[in-house]
Amino acid sequence: MYDFVVVGAGPAGSRFARRAAADGADVLVFEQGRVGEPLACSGHVSTDIWDYTPPGARDDLLQNEVYGARFHTGGPDSEGHPFYKEEVVSNVIDRVGLDRTLAEAARDAGADLREEHTVVDVTEGRNAVRVRARGPNDTDTYEARMVAGADGPKSRVRSELDLPDPEELLHGVLGFTDDPDHDDFVDVHLTVPEFFAWRIPRGEAGVEYGLATPPGADVRARFEEFTDAYGVETDRRCSGLIPIGPPPRVTGRRSFLLGDAAAQTKPFTGGGILYGMTAADHAAREIDPTDPGTLGDYEDAWRADLRTEIRLGKLVRAGYSVPEPIQRAGMRALSGEIAVHMDRPTTLFSTEQLRALLSR
Repeated sequence: MYDFVVVGAGPAGSRFARRAAADGADVLVFEQGRVGEPLACSGHVSTDIWDYTPPGARDDLLQNEVYGARFHTGGPDSEGHPFYKEEVVSNVIDRVGLDRTLAEAARDAGADLREEHTVVDVTEGRNAVRVRARGPNDTDTYEARMVAGADGPKSRVRSELDLPDPEELLHGVLGFTDDPDHDDFVDVHLTVPEFFAWRIPRGEAGVEYGLATPPGADVRARFEEFTDAYGVETDRRCSGLIPIGPPPRVTGRRSFLLGDAAAQTKPFTGGGILYGMTAADHAAREIDPTDPGTLGDYEDAWRADLRTEIRLGKLVRAGYSVPEPIQRAGMRALSGEIAVHMDRPTTLFSTEQLRALLSR
């Protein structure tokens, strides 16, 4: 019997598998396809990402360094309101490479990671969990003390075990061009319903364009309008769902959710890499596979860490939908040098941020 079966080898699943295996747990990981494929997530992350990767990963994965963002209430020709730091704010990375690096770190720690295995059934029993997975050659049932659902916004583990859904799902689209761009600012456009569109320079790797909206907002047509306004035709595209708002419970009798499956994401950007791996670390520290009572410790720990950030993130997102004149006035008043961390909305109220505002 395994200690943990982890379903999904994205950042959260691989991070948990690595930490649990390093602590001596017997960990089996299933990934539906090949790790990192298909791409369905932006590669714009905070510099904290390197705290979660093996030594040397930055040299292999870094594509560009970003110092700030220009916010627009219109298209590419509209006025851009800059928010920036004097030091690097964020990094643009090889997103597929990140998944593969984290998965390999899990393997190196001792986790048994099996690609091209689709989980088709999950059953919680009194003393164990049974996970049925279809591989390239056969379908088998595996038994573990606990199962971790790190299998994305439409989590099979979540649905099989009747765990509650996220508050909402946005529909995101990404597209890429190959022309090198070393600009050190990203562009954010508040021109789509209830969210935003973006342009991210990726150094020699090209440029990423994207947007997200609630379902039904004709996201593909809006994406075409957005890239047409920039005068580009993207070479590659991908799309996916973005969960926003964690459900009231992400644990069952012998199960727990991580990352997008638990909607451990930033409501104001949709990004979930750092939040998901933060929660994975809490899970690895708190959960004893022989003691289901420790699942409650995991619930308490990750929520204590991220609850306020997520609540404030929802307030930030609400600003995307205020009337355009109010948006412009607010950005004119607040733009300039900042002392805000892109993953922590609480830094909007920090002493450092207050000093930055008063120094203008």
